[in-house]
Amino acid sequence: MANVAVYNMEGKEVGTIELNDAVFGVEVNEHLVHLAVVNQLANNRQGTQKAKTRSEVSGGGKKPWRQKGTGHARQGSTRAPQWTGGGVVFAPVPRDYTFKMNKKEKRLALKSALTSRVQENKLIVVDELKLGEIKTKNMKAVLDALNVKKALVVLNENDQNVVLSTRNIADVKTALTNTINVFDILKYNTVVVTKAAVQTIEEVYA
Repeated sequence: MANVAVYNMEGKEVGTIELNDAVFGVEVNEHLVHLAVVNQLANNRQGTQKAKTRSEVSGGGKKPWRQKGTGHARQGSTRAPQWTGGGVVFAPVPRDYTFKMNKKEKRLALKSALTSRVQENKLIVVDELKLGEIKTKNMKAVLDALNVKKALVVLNENDQNVVLSTRNIADVKTALTNTINVFDILKYNTVVVTKAAVQTIEEVYA
């Protein structure tokens, strides 16, 4: 089992914590991690794009000139794709981009992402995150003390003081243990997680 340091809000080391290898020490499966990211991005797509084909644009019912003898190329409609105002050749239509991943695949992808953060020393455990008031400056001071810039802050419970104090800091996002995902873990350089959140994650995913 991996041992990582535990820090307080002032950035000082106050102990260590033993991480469960069943969650933070698995063999990293890059294929499933990639699949999980593609899955999340695809499922977020609206898929509402639409353009009209030549059968859907208005006008163009009459043949613009006779077939022969004009010197022009033959034309059957002014709404063919080569005409201004004509239809689009292979027009996009609304579609559903979502696809499913098995539960086991999702869990292994998340464990792989967490393990990669531990291996790269980009997972910082803090004993607790408590703010007395909603103040961005206070949260920024905590992150500076931990020496992190682009971070995903994982909380065990929805502490509004921490969430709202973090909301206005660029490149920092808060998440609860039940909302963490592979995309966010990989997007942010560092994962800052509370001890309570580590225990909850291990209980759910071990």
